[in-house]
Amino acid sequence: MISLFMTFSESTGERRVLPDEVAAVAELVGSIPDMTEALLFTPLEQSVDHPYRDDGAGPAFALQLRFPDLFACEAAMDRGGVLAGLATGAGLSGLTGLDVTHQVMLTRAFPVDVAEHRAGTTTPCSYLVHYPGPAEDMNAWNLHYLEHHPSIMRTFPNVRQIEIYTRIDWVDRLPSQRVEHMQRNKLVFDSPQALVHALGSDVIKHMRADFVKFPPFAGGNKHFPMLTRVVRARS
Repeated sequence: MISLFMTFSESTGERRVLPDEVAAVAELVGSIPDMTEALLFTPLEQSVDHPYRDDGAGPAFALQLRFPDLFACEAAMDRGGVLAGLATGAGLSGLTGLDVTHQVMLTRAFPVDVAEHRAGTTTPCSYLVHYPGPAEDMNAWNLHYLEHHPSIMRTFPNVRQIEIYTRIDWVDRLPSQRVEHMQRNKLVFDSPQALVHALGSDVIKHMRADFVKFPPFAGGNKHFPMLTRVVRARS
């Protein structure tokens, strides 16, 4: 499966996209041909304590759009389409003037013990991570990360989803800026509080122990907790 990431940011980290604008984006992306699912990410309403708060406030808004294959994704990124409009704000004041980037990546899903959210879950919390790179040897990097890190992630209490995204080549005509982070990953929890509980567990020590074994890479990494709205494709 293919994922398109679009990230909307500004330097102060204070911009917020209003709920009615998020709803408008949900309507727009739900109409994209062959898109199977959209995830709309917004900042937490209140900051929470997690090990990487120094990474900053994160984006004002972000999208992850799923497509069954690369060709469907590339078709959605043509001039004059919904995504081209979103890249320039789509007439929404909350999105206009933001720095917009995009990247297409291969989705690698990994098992969790219980994928279903607890009853009553309304707005899950995603932990979005990216590694800008580069690594000295991308094959060595990917082999180590994919073989070791997901099995540790699975031991986080009540983690509902684990996905790792790796680079591919793609073509597009979007007016936003292309980025080529060497990797992204995402952990999903029932709520911000569930995320805090998981990241405060001993599992984080095992994550850090594996981190120091990573093959050499530059660029560090960034971690952002985001509220998550799921939009299903309209048939």
